[in-house]
Amino acid sequence: MIRVLFVCLGNICRSPMAEAVFRHLVEEAGLGEHIEVDSAGLGSWHAGERPHQGTRQVLAERGIRHDWLVARQIETSDFSRFDYIVCMDEDNLAGLKRLAPSGQNVCRLLDFAPETGEQNVEDPYYTGRFVHVYQLVEAGCRGLLKKICDDHGLPH
Repeated sequence: MIRVLFVCLGNICRSPMAEAVFRHLVEEAGLGEHIEVDSAGLGSWHAGERPHQGTRQVLAERGIRHDWLVARQIETSDFSRFDYIVCMDEDNLAGLKRLAPSGQNVCRLLDFAPETGEQNVEDPYYTGRFVHVYQLVEAGCRGLLKKICDDHGLPH
């Protein structure tokens, strides 16, 4: 099993969106038995909460299930449990590297979507640009799935 964890600041906007989008792509590709997906936040402020209404709305408009999503804070054990820890921006990356035992297996989502011309997925909690964030997340998730399939010899 290949395990992927998406991380943002509070786990109510970007990382749960990425979790839902990536899981949707994994299921569409028939790879659900090979890839496990989760998300977490660096902080605990929203632990136990459902995703932000903007995230839920943009996912629902695209027919992407998200009813199971509940915010949680990242745990030290996540660094050994997950093969890919994918964060949304430079600040998340710095925070994860401070927490990671050796900074291993941590990257940014848009590292997998160079065609966007962006490195960071902005936080729609502050900007309100949920549709733009969805577009970035979808591009990054598609690139990440291709990389995982290539790395592990999975069909795509």
